[in-house]
Amino acid sequence: MNNKENMGVSTLLSFCAFWGLGLIWGSNFIYMKMAAELISPLQIVFLRVLAGFLPVLLYALWRRELSLKHLRYWYHFLVMSLLATVVYYFGFAQGTSLLLSGLAGALSGAIPLFVFLFAVLFLPEERGSLLKIIGVVIGCLGVVLLAHPTQADLAAGNVAGVLSMVGGSLSVGASFVYAKKYIIPLKIPASALTTWQLGFGLLILLVISDYSGLSRLTESPRALWGLVIGLGLLGTGAAYIFYYYLLETLGAVRASSVTYIPPVVALAIGATLSEAIGIMDYLATGLIFLGVFLLKKK
Repeated sequence: MNNKENMGVSTLLSFCAFWGLGLIWGSNFIYMKMAAELISPLQIVFLRVLAGFLPVLLYALWRRELSLKHLRYWYHFLVMSLLATVVYYFGFAQGTSLLLSGLAGALSGAIPLFVFLFAVLFLPEERGSLLKIIGVVIGCLGVVLLAHPTQADLAAGNVAGVLSMVGGSLSVGASFVYAKKYIIPLKIPASALTTWQLGFGLLILLVISDYSGLSRLTESPRALWGLVIGLGLLGTGAAYIFYYYLLETLGAVRASSVTYIPPVVALAIGATLSEAIGIMDYLATGLIFLGVFLLKKK
């Protein structure tokens, strides 16, 4: 292939990874909601990471991209396992267990705001431009409108769910910048990075998780397979391979704009399950897409 063809293939792969990751992450909330009716948020995180780790490990071994030499960077993998796995997943699982799935998904759109702030502080090459600032403001305005801050869920004092979602968003937002600054320069293949990150996260969860009552998940095959395949295989394993690829090709701020998509997907899924949707929700969706467009501009 010539350079033009290579650029075309790279652009197509980035496009597919970007929208694929957004759709996968957007569907995670309904799977978490179903599982939360049977097991605890921490148990959801444990099973999600376990289900995501095993296929990614096999994939990395099959590609022969995993090496014990990588463990010289164990401290980076440990930080990423906390920021982008344990704390992030627990915050979202806890928040989703307390809120409507569509509302939880909408609140996840706060991630790019934290990415932008961390990037401005710690990544000199990704200083904020006026256009990016406008994009973040517009996108966050869409998220606020989607979240309906005056609706009964929040007015009734369900602060814990909202704070859990914000905490998870803050954690994964920081991970985008940490990965760009410390992980991507290591030039370790995405499958290996995902394996080490999930592996360290799994070790932490093995220690802190409560295993009592896990068998309740078998009472609902839909919840069980949603957790294993939707949250584990796709939402964890495949998602992080896409995640590292986008960080490398788009940069931290532009890659993080993928997190504007899950609120829209989660809202759409919630609508099919009879969660109320009004004209304001569609207006907010339009603002989110406009924010994505502006944030992706150089």
